[in-house]
Amino acid sequence: MAINLSDKGFKKVANDFDLFFIDIWGVIHNGIALNSDAIDVLSELDNLGKEYVLLTNAPRPNSDVIRFLKKLGLDDKKSLKVYTSGQCSLNYLSTEKKDLKFFHLGSTNDIGLFKNFISLKQKRAEEADYLLCTGLFDEIDDIEFYKNFLFPFKNKEMVCTNPDLIVDRGDVREYCAGSIAKVFEEIGGIVKYFGKPYPLVYQKSSNIKNKKVLCIGDNLNTDIRGANIQNFHSLLILNGIHKNEDKNQLNKLFEKHQVDVDYIQQNLKW
Repeated sequence: MAINLSDKGFKKVANDFDLFFIDIWGVIHNGIALNSDAIDVLSELDNLGKEYVLLTNAPRPNSDVIRFLKKLGLDDKKSLKVYTSGQCSLNYLSTEKKDLKFFHLGSTNDIGLFKNFISLKQKRAEEADYLLCTGLFDEIDDIEFYKNFLFPFKNKEMVCTNPDLIVDRGDVREYCAGSIAKVFEEIGGIVKYFGKPYPLVYQKSSNIKNKKVLCIGDNLNTDIRGANIQNFHSLLILNGIHKNEDKNQLNKLFEKHQVDVDYIQQNLKW
């Protein structure tokens, strides 16, 4: 049974681990404002000399997310701890997909990911060698649209730079790239994923060898499953994307998602 840290605080376990992978959206901020209690936790970890990575499934390079966090008010030292799924994908794109034409599925806000090879971006999917998915088009949030749109291109590989299915921007729930990738797989497409829960993003973001690791996040499918795959410990933040689930039935929720959770906390708080 998961140990509840809501009353005892995160300080109860902070000294038990060497390295912390901490989710950003849903833990550090809600898409609109920073969580001051979570920022206090980062400060306490700094004071203890602990290592942590702000690990996010953002389909953008580190620099874009760092800029956004600074705009929200996060200080320079903490902002430099960021590592994104988009950054993790760049090596693959620049080597395995070098000089290949792509079609971008996602927001115009995500073009920072491929700014160094934007000349390879195609206006029509028919003309592309592969599909680069960072999310939904700016004006189309109907999942059925993507199923119909993608069907003719199911023989092309899709590179998904954000495995998250959903995210909450304040009180508004939004689909993420993972939802598009899931639809693509359902119609027979092949997807190459970058980000949590897949091991590569942990290995690229920090030296994990011989370290006792705790993963902190609000998403059972990515943050917690990623911890389970890597045999790391996990802390689920309840006031995230699972906030509307029955808190008296958490064990059933964990069974439904086929994950093990070591700790729970309402919000990350020291």
